Amino acid sequence: MSFTLATWNINSVRLREGLVARLMTEEQPDILCLQECKSPVENIPLAQFQALGYTHMVARGQKGYNGVAILSKRPITDAGGVDYAKLGHARHVAARLENGVVIHNCYVPAGGDIPDRAENEKFGQKLDFLTEMRDAFHQDRPVKSILVGDLNIAPREDDVWNHKQLLKIVSHTPIEVAHLTDTQDAGGFVDVTRQDIPSGQLYSWWSYRSPDWDAGDKGRRLDHIWATPDIATAAHGSRILRATRGWDQPSDHVPVFATFDL
Repeated sequence: MSFTLATWNINSVRLREGLVARLMTEEQPDILCLQECKSPVENIPLAQFQALGYTHMVARGQKGYNGVAILSKRPITDAGGVDYAKLGHARHVAARLENGVVIHNCYVPAGGDIPDRAENEKFGQKLDFLTEMRDAFHQDRPVKSILVGDLNIAPREDDVWNHKQLLKIVSHTPIEVAHLTDTQDAGGFVDVTRQDIPSGQLYSWWSYRSPDWDAGDKGRRLDHIWATPDIATAAHGSRILRATRGWDQPSDHVPVFATFDL
């Protein structure tokens, strides 16, 4: 089985239904994982997606916030969802392909603006979310698994536009990077994007606050595709579709792709 997978924080699937349809039409990934859908599952606008061949979906949703969905041209079955850190948020859903590969779609909390859990509850929630995910992987080490999503952390120096300036900025602080690395190591996951593109600046998010995101290019790589070692070597063709950041009424994130030959 060969398939191309994309992950995209869409920042409201109903508001940006047309952008999702455009991506499906122009890029035609076999599987599209969306985060921050901001919709109950029953209100996700499926008709257009199904007409484009995405006839299978597993999702977890809530009104106005969070929400994760896996849309697929290939048959998938619901493999559950975990409420890490018991936040009551729709931030994780898993789907199983017919060949047994499990895809985890995750939306890690952003963590607010202050990188101190004593002053900022949201930052503590982010660290707790990753800690519980780490512990779950230690307890039940995944196999034949792909983990994707907006993990809201840019771990490497070349995953941000300025490493030194962002060391005290949420998404690139050492404590967040350590928590993400521990989670990745607990699951034995390989960073597929960096396996394919091992060096150089690489971003998947540009702030709405930037008056000219393209020229300023102050980006961060917050969106990731990981795979367990038993299937990571089957991954190739990683890319980030930067152009979508310039589409009309865009998300501040752009899609990340990888192809797997399994």
